[in-house]
Amino acid sequence: MGDEETLSRLKHLHAESERIRQRLRISAPNSVIFRALLNSIDDEEVVVQADGLGGALVSIVEGNYPIDFLSLRETEFATETGAIEAAEQIVNAAR
Repeated sequence: MGDEETLSRLKHLHAESERIRQRLRISAPNSVIFRALLNSIDDEEVVVQADGLGGALVSIVEGNYPIDFLSLRETEFATETGAIEAAEQIVNAAR
């Protein structure tokens, strides 16, 4: 298989994966699906980033997200919904 055929196949697979994500109602890989200020004094935020397969990563970050930041804590979740719910609980507990 030549490079052009391989690239064409890759484009087809990408389009198919996007259709599947739409049908399953899951976000694209690395999409930020939740972001909330946790502590404005320390410049901390809670960020939920989709993995593209239905799961998500909840991170507590400090700094200028997404440019220059430090991840203080990360937890993986099997579902995007579970990750968002956990992030909301973290934010509500900090208030």
